[in-house]
Amino acid sequence: MLKELGFYRGVDLGGWMSQCDYSEERLNGFIVEDDIARIADWGLDHVRIPVDYNVFENEDGTYKDEGFDRLNRAVAWCVRHGLNAVIDLHKTAGFSFDQGEAETGFFESAQYQERFYRLWEALAGRCGNDPRHVAFELLNEVTDEGYIAAWNRIAAECIRRVRKIAPQHLILVGSYHNNSAHAVPALDPPADSRVIYNFHCYEPVQFTHQGAPWVRGMDTAFRQSFEAAALPEDFFDRVFAPAIAAARENHTSLYCGEYGVIDRAQPEDILRWYRQIHAAFEKYGIARCAWSYKQMDFGLSDARMDGVRGELIKYL
Repeated sequence: MLKELGFYRGVDLGGWMSQCDYSEERLNGFIVEDDIARIADWGLDHVRIPVDYNVFENEDGTYKDEGFDRLNRAVAWCVRHGLNAVIDLHKTAGFSFDQGEAETGFFESAQYQERFYRLWEALAGRCGNDPRHVAFELLNEVTDEGYIAAWNRIAAECIRRVRKIAPQHLILVGSYHNNSAHAVPALDPPADSRVIYNFHCYEPVQFTHQGAPWVRGMDTAFRQSFEAAALPEDFFDRVFAPAIAAARENHTSLYCGEYGVIDRAQPEDILRWYRQIHAAFEKYGIARCAWSYKQMDFGLSDARMDGVRGELIKYL
């Protein structure tokens, strides 16, 4: 279904309206229309736009018109160049997947949850009047398994409220352990036929996050070649299996909203990893969006990837 709808092969615009300093320079200049045109030239059909709640909200929960205007402008660029867009709420008041953020209490707080619902109603009303070109991802990377019961309840209520405003939009929902494929079966059955199961894949982490300073226990000097990672041919078949089974049982599609390899790996090895995961995506008809277009430790447009990019984009 997602292939026909134009949400099948994409790239993330990480670090633009999320995981950034929120300066006007960053928000207005990190991604420009020429970047969207370049992504279209790569032959992709959509982008995923991570956004943080504070791009749209003041501290008291009132809204910033300029944040919605900026997002609408980004969507307009996409449509102009033949791309669709997933709006991904990367951080909400009270929760972030990033432990470095001072956001806590979302899953226990009715006040934070109401703020989440209201923001999604605002996004659906102000930026979601085009279901052909815009999809919604409710929340990025629920972390702890202990949150899943609350998250299923919160997601259901959010969908109920969004559906009053945007009845036809695709809505993506991921599970715990940072959207891990193995956790997809813990999600409730989709509320309707346009709710899609979402997962992320950075397996094996020892290869894809080699040397990453934010990974607990990772030696920042550690490096591993693709050959040394020694992935069996069916590696991704096994990683994806729980998510595939859950999607089939609940009659929905799968979307991998993030996957990629850190820039500490050799470009040729990154290409080999992409080639292998691409084969599994195609085998099972899984839609996907690579992390990330620019910088963010995974940048596919960065100069270091020049020698392999022409080949690599075939495997996005």
